[in-house]
Amino acid sequence: MHQSPPLTRAQASRTAIERLYISMRQLFNRGFYKPSGVSAEEMRRALLTLSPEIYGSVNDPQRVELDGLVYVMDRLPKGIESCRIITLASKEGYEHSHFPVLIPAKRRRNCYRIDQEQMVIEVTNGRSEIYDILTHLTFMYMEADKIRRNAFEGRGSKQREWEKLEAIVKSGGKVAEDERELALTYLSSILGRTFEETQQAYQRFEETAGTNTGLFQIVYGLGNTSIREANEGIDREINFTLMLRERIGQHLYGERWATRIKEYIWAQGLQDRPIHIISANPHSVVNSLYAPAALADSLSWDNIYDLALTLSQPSQRTLGHRVFSYAREHGLHVLEDQAGTSLLVQLIDTAQIEIPKLSPDIVHNPAIIATEKPLLLVMDYAFGEQAFETMDELLKPFKRNGESFPLNVASISIMGKAGILTGDKGDLMIPTSHIFEGTADNYPLDNDFTKADFEQYGIDAFEGAMITVLGTSLQNKDVLSYFKNASWQAIGLEMEGAHYQKAIQAQAKIRKSISANVKVRYAYYASDNPLITGATLASGSLGTIGVKPTYLITVKCLEKIFN
Repeated sequence: MHQSPPLTRAQASRTAIERLYISMRQLFNRGFYKPSGVSAEEMRRALLTLSPEIYGSVNDPQRVELDGLVYVMDRLPKGIESCRIITLASKEGYEHSHFPVLIPAKRRRNCYRIDQEQMVIEVTNGRSEIYDILTHLTFMYMEADKIRRNAFEGRGSKQREWEKLEAIVKSGGKVAEDERELALTYLSSILGRTFEETQQAYQRFEETAGTNTGLFQIVYGLGNTSIREANEGIDREINFTLMLRERIGQHLYGERWATRIKEYIWAQGLQDRPIHIISANPHSVVNSLYAPAALADSLSWDNIYDLALTLSQPSQRTLGHRVFSYAREHGLHVLEDQAGTSLLVQLIDTAQIEIPKLSPDIVHNPAIIATEKPLLLVMDYAFGEQAFETMDELLKPFKRNGESFPLNVASISIMGKAGILTGDKGDLMIPTSHIFEGTADNYPLDNDFTKADFEQYGIDAFEGAMITVLGTSLQNKDVLSYFKNASWQAIGLEMEGAHYQKAIQAQAKIRKSISANVKVRYAYYASDNPLITGATLASGSLGTIGVKPTYLITVKCLEKIFN
């Protein structure tokens, strides 16, 4: 009898990703599940099959994955490790309650500690955010079960090291400096890691001490909730509110966000200007345009990249305040988010910029700025599927007094960070298409950026297809090597490109809300290389490596607009 050949690791991994997302969608539609229960077993199995690079040694039955734990806890609210009930909700009024708002270090989401056992996480960024949270929680609970197993001897009695950790936590969770090494020795035994690895993890948690409870508390909280479930039958639960299930995918937050922007543009009389939309961080465009003039009397620098490096130092925050103060007097309008998208917007009226004071590093045509007076609409980075929701709503005509007014969109520029498959941290990627992982959706694009735009600046640039992934924490070397080496010849991966391009193409070519000739620009700098062990996002911050590529993309974007 003919037998089918076994699946390759890449094929098995892609199947695992698909199973994981099907399981998440089913559990979301159901409304609740227990992370250690039968209904969540498929998610755990799929994650173990996939064994993502970012979760390191998740497959090891005894060694707790510390880099992955740091990565996850940076994206989850403070104290979640000791909560046995996690509720995912939409914007349902908690912002008006007495519960303190908890915002994770690396994710813009509001979370609320209800009591000792329950945490509410507010989801307003669409399905991508739900998948992101559930993947992190699945990993977190799997590591919690390892801690529980390591905390007990073969005969079922508590390990001495666990009792020592329990005493530390019950006395406040803080350890005097002269006792820290002893405490970390106990902890390393429970974690199945070396003393050095445990000490490094402790220090990394200290770096973001305001948004986590510290390694001792986290390990104890995870282990204790797992012990209570195993020994006392007090189950851990994850719930989705009815309101969240009804609202997801309805563009409620994106519509409110976009409507407010359009109302403001019309109220300021700026609707006839050519609008250049830029998806970027909330500082590089402002600093590039205004910092040279704002700081001319107090700083000297060789070029705008040196100036940006100075402004990126935590000790120079007062300089940043001066730049923003000057910018507000010369055309900068800031629209803080009120809709729940967490996306800040800056409108920059270039008619109020002092053109002679622009940095010479920004090659520009003063006559074009003076006559066209472009309006820059800078929106903060969207998250996954939220990119489609916000861009789709933004590009729709503005409805006012029964009439419909299309926006005069001249260009759309998307810049950001992404994982690279062909280079190293800090390199640039210029996409020629976006391939949406797990679907047949492919988006070729006529990118107004080319590799040649960046070649003379001492940074390596790569041109080719980019993969828009369902989640950065669900990639392993097998899947990524397939995308890189197969006919796709992919150069990198990110989470928003296909979503942005889907909205742009729909509005430009199908709905015809904007011109079909609108200029589109995409450029990314590499925040990590997930194919290199120790160079994933879990390995730590990019540091100052990302400053020059960020500002180089920003400057090139402004040059395209101003010429």
